[in-house]
Amino acid sequence: MNFEKIGMQVPNILLPKKGTDMQRWAVIACDQYTSDKGYWQRLTQQTAGHISTLNLVFPEAYLDDADTEERIAAINQTMQSYLADGSLEEQPPGFILVDRKTTAVESRKGLIVALDLEQYDYTEGAQSLIRSTEGTILDRLPPRIKVRRNAPIELPHIMVLIDDPQRTVIEPLFEEQLETAYDFELLENGGHLKGYRIDQPEHIEQIVTALEKLADPVAYHEKYKVDGEVMLYAMGDGNHSFATAKAIWEKLKQEADDPDQVMSHPARYALVELVNVHDSGLEFEAIHRVLFNVNCVHLQQQMKTFFAARKTPLDLTLCSDYQEAQALAKGSTGVHVFPVILGGQFGVCRVEKPEYTLTVATLQTFLDHYLEENPSARIDYIHGEKAVTDLGRKTGCVGFYLPAISKHDLFKTIVLDGALPRKTFSLGEADEKRFYLECRKIC
Repeated sequence: MNFEKIGMQVPNILLPKKGTDMQRWAVIACDQYTSDKGYWQRLTQQTAGHISTLNLVFPEAYLDDADTEERIAAINQTMQSYLADGSLEEQPPGFILVDRKTTAVESRKGLIVALDLEQYDYTEGAQSLIRSTEGTILDRLPPRIKVRRNAPIELPHIMVLIDDPQRTVIEPLFEEQLETAYDFELLENGGHLKGYRIDQPEHIEQIVTALEKLADPVAYHEKYKVDGEVMLYAMGDGNHSFATAKAIWEKLKQEADDPDQVMSHPARYALVELVNVHDSGLEFEAIHRVLFNVNCVHLQQQMKTFFAARKTPLDLTLCSDYQEAQALAKGSTGVHVFPVILGGQFGVCRVEKPEYTLTVATLQTFLDHYLEENPSARIDYIHGEKAVTDLGRKTGCVGFYLPAISKHDLFKTIVLDGALPRKTFSLGEADEKRFYLECRKIC
């Protein structure tokens, strides 16, 4: 069943066969713990001898290893095997209602659906029904495209947000009598996950009707006080995975012999988890930055020169520890202030008369310039202050601590200003991310 008005399809979800050890089946998103191979090595040990989504994804911690092609081939072969030997079983058309408990929140609610890639556009200034919340880093797509290009199935860590302050779409479903699809503890401090089947016509109709009301143009224009096309969905986590699915879909259309027939191809849709931005269990966390292979003295000089040239002077105050840096960074207005750690030394950067609304935009503009001028340097986007501190203490490393944005301002900001700077926010810390579980055929 397809609902073009709201860009949604009722999918045939694949779940592991009965009797599967679900704790070892589900693993965290591939773009987490990118500088911590030890985490992924532990997962390998914990899932050994079991069917697992770990065998179906490419952890980005290994992207620079020499065995990339072999790893991708093994992933695709394992996908074929799981389909052929019955490890994955196709469910009747329907959604999965998700209830996730983490170490930080008692409950975060979501709904697994398939969204129409025809109604998604990640380019700047897009007016599509589904939009990016952050800038898409195009050079992050090729490795993901290689994995998905020959993949017979998809499995998402994508979380897509809806702006539903009255809680009309997802939350009422928890009042219904629903069949449990799974219920288990997650690995590596991931919390607990419970899923319910949504396959009854009345429940599907209830969801569609609520989404159609959110997408009503009159109500939308009144809500945001703007003209232009309706934005119903905003990318939360997994923007680059969704953009990868879009790139593959566009290529399929270009190569199709019959343009009309290809429009019914399963790769037109991508499986995601919808989450209400107003869910009390949804937390926005900052995404910090760490630079590697840098000369800290040279970096400081470059920062001062860069911001002085833009008439937004930067001042760096050294501190004895992170707590002092945090204290100095609080309470400033009209300036952008962010703590740093340079080769083990804490400090606070203060940028006067900033050009941008968000602190992350001020910093990222400099980092983009610095990385272009210094190709030997490398950047990573880090969840959690402790990880930034641990990495920033190492020789040749610099960590930047950034503030979180308000989730209640997200939709209006995207509608009015367009996509935010890349890696502006995160939906929780690393161990709160969506775990791979549900799958779907895409060929």
